[in-house]
Amino acid sequence: MALPPRQSCVDHEEISLGEIKIKTKDPACMCEVEVAPQHCSVDIKSVVIPIYLKFVDVRCSIRFKTSTLCRGSSNIVGKEILHGVSGAVGPGQILAMMGPSGSGKTTLLSLLAGRSQTNLHSGSITYNDMGYTKALKRRMGFVTQDDVLFMHLTVKETLRYAALLRLPKKLSRQEKIQRADSIILELGLDKCKDTIIGGPFERGVSGGERKRVCIGQEILIDPSIIFLDEPTSGLDSTTALRILQLLHGLAQAGRTVITTIHQPSSRLYHMFDNLLLLSNGHAIFFGRGQDALPYFSSIGLNASLLMNPADFLLDLANGNISDTSIPPELEIKLIQSKGDSKVGKPPELAVQEYLVECFSSEVAFRDSSVDSPPHAKDVILPPRREWSIGWWQQFLVLMSRGFKERRHEYLSWLRVFQVLVSAVVAGLVWLHSSADSEKHLQDQVGLIFFISIYWAYFPIFVAIYTFPQERAMIAKERASDMYRLSSYFMSRTLGDLPLNLVLPLVFLLITYFMAHLKLTVGAFLLTVLSLFLIVIAAEGLGLFIGAVMMDTKHATTLASILLLIFMLTGGFFTHGLASFVKWIKYVSYTFYAFRLLIKVQYSRSQVYDCLSATGCKSIASARVMADVDLNEAGPMEDVFALLLMVVGYRILAYVALKRMNTAR
Repeated sequence: MALPPRQSCVDHEEISLGEIKIKTKDPACMCEVEVAPQHCSVDIKSVVIPIYLKFVDVRCSIRFKTSTLCRGSSNIVGKEILHGVSGAVGPGQILAMMGPSGSGKTTLLSLLAGRSQTNLHSGSITYNDMGYTKALKRRMGFVTQDDVLFMHLTVKETLRYAALLRLPKKLSRQEKIQRADSIILELGLDKCKDTIIGGPFERGVSGGERKRVCIGQEILIDPSIIFLDEPTSGLDSTTALRILQLLHGLAQAGRTVITTIHQPSSRLYHMFDNLLLLSNGHAIFFGRGQDALPYFSSIGLNASLLMNPADFLLDLANGNISDTSIPPELEIKLIQSKGDSKVGKPPELAVQEYLVECFSSEVAFRDSSVDSPPHAKDVILPPRREWSIGWWQQFLVLMSRGFKERRHEYLSWLRVFQVLVSAVVAGLVWLHSSADSEKHLQDQVGLIFFISIYWAYFPIFVAIYTFPQERAMIAKERASDMYRLSSYFMSRTLGDLPLNLVLPLVFLLITYFMAHLKLTVGAFLLTVLSLFLIVIAAEGLGLFIGAVMMDTKHATTLASILLLIFMLTGGFFTHGLASFVKWIKYVSYTFYAFRLLIKVQYSRSQVYDCLSATGCKSIASARVMADVDLNEAGPMEDVFALLLMVVGYRILAYVALKRMNTAR
């Protein structure tokens, strides 16, 4: 979609690119352009706005609770994890942040990307000399250390759904799909495009291919700045090199690339334009990667063995100088640290302090080390964030994606086998049951109680895992403004309804007719509808418990306790409940589920025990019906109560999900 060519790029001429406005300056436009004689045309699909990132004296603290064993009390303690870190990086460059585990790399990366959950930070972080706004999310890509992907989707499906959600609504569906397919070719994923992502227990693409898929999701939108957290973690050296070559190509296209990396090979190390070396939250070097070894040599630290430069730098960041020649000043510090028994300072800490002092005094960061160009502020981003597509489109895409991902889980052979076995066993136990006597009636009511309890238990323990398992995915996609939380929640809730009906229907088709329950079309259809209502009520409770706890073990324990209480007070095991526990059954969906199925199967005009000496009796007078009043107008009271729980549980689940830190 190219804009009409102009006769010239007039100084300060404003070109509108949909949501982005660019002020051009002669002699060259700020964006990627196709230059013809006396013309400047811009293709909206290839625009990469240059972003210069600068951070000065960034500090960050965390707070955590410490408990006292003897007193049982807790105190809130603060700890600074970043100590005045500074640096800068511009378009066309790769900034690598190196350091040992726990040195603050990921924390700094999150701060620079505007994704930190803590407000306890200070310092200046600017993008083209401007502060962070949520509108910048549309120009940023963030690749997490863990590959957060749906395991049952193929590579092609993963990237196509990301394109449908993230690319602007001005593009047609076919154009978005073409964009995703072009990314597949660009990343060399064509051979595995129809292979599922896979997971720990299901074979899929390789680790390197999975990482490229994650990168592909981010470069779909042509971001101006890309953040990557340990993109080579767990990969072999050859695959890691391919990933870095890919990042180098992205940088050469005018993007700004910032990545954390733990222990790169020598080949990877020489691909970094800039290097920031961290040690315990302190910067001990910032500058060009090729200048790191000469700098440490200038302060008297040289490797005594031939080794990978990255290994040497990480040894220094850890305070390890076993294979390093050291200057006299550091020798004195080490002797003093050993001799001071009161302080008991370890030698590694003394080395780190020396490195921090040297960096602060000799090559401290200067604000002008990477200057933003004069036209940096001419890039005008929207004052507020805007969604790529509307709510309804988000809902439809998420519904389609969710159905493809979860159909394997809902209709897995193990789950189908479980339901089939349960249905057949129940049918055999209650084979050809009847309601012609008190004993037989009690047995048949026992079957109805079993059906209500089984389908009150089964869905809840499936739904409990929904949000805890997808928490990382929600956090990742919501942080990128891929969709609204409400559209995700509605698609997740409504999208499961067709799948939730399949297994209960299969169960009922087997058990209902084997047990000879009420053999009329109306009774069977009403039983199906009632069972469906029970299932979605149980699922709602499971969603609520999972959203509140966000931990599957704790959620499962809580659900087991609640269901046990609901079952015991449901009106089958005992009818003479004490007043202080009697109220529980009125908030229990199992109580209303049991009553609803009873009212569908029996009516007050139905009789039993007609062959006895006392003659026919109304089923409404049977002792097993003590908690079910068949003289009522119908089951609408129970239907209304269950519908209230269906809606109420889901509202509570949404509120709990909204309060979750990742649901911004």
